[in-house]
Amino acid sequence: MEELHWELQKWKSQIQFIQDEMLFIEGLLKSYVFEPRTPNLFEKLEIFKQKFLKSKKEKESLERMISKHENNMGGILECTTAICDLAYYKKHVNLDLKVTQHFDDYLKLKAEVYNYAGAVLKRKKPLF
Repeated sequence: MEELHWELQKWKSQIQFIQDEMLFIEGLLKSYVFEPRTPNLFEKLEIFKQKFLKSKKEKESLERMISKHENNMGGILECTTAICDLAYYKKHVNLDLKVTQHFDDYLKLKAEVYNYAGAVLKRKKPLF
């Protein structure tokens, strides 16, 4: 149970980091730091904004599932049967798959945004 609790805490920490990162990226997407003459700039930024909105909703859903799972952990400590422990463990494994998939999807989306943004950021001219 200690390992499962530690893993829950790790997930919560990673989700908090993602939440902070999402705020930065959403601000970037809404900023005026992109070269305005970039073909399809507005459309591409809108697609990224929509993908981030979807990812944010998935993250919020995961947060609720993790919180519920963590709350159920207290009841498991009182459970004396192996069947009870096994059922909780199966739920934990299923949640782990969802969390891992969300993290993987988010990292791909973030990489996609950074790769695109790096190519279309405004370039400042040298002062000299």
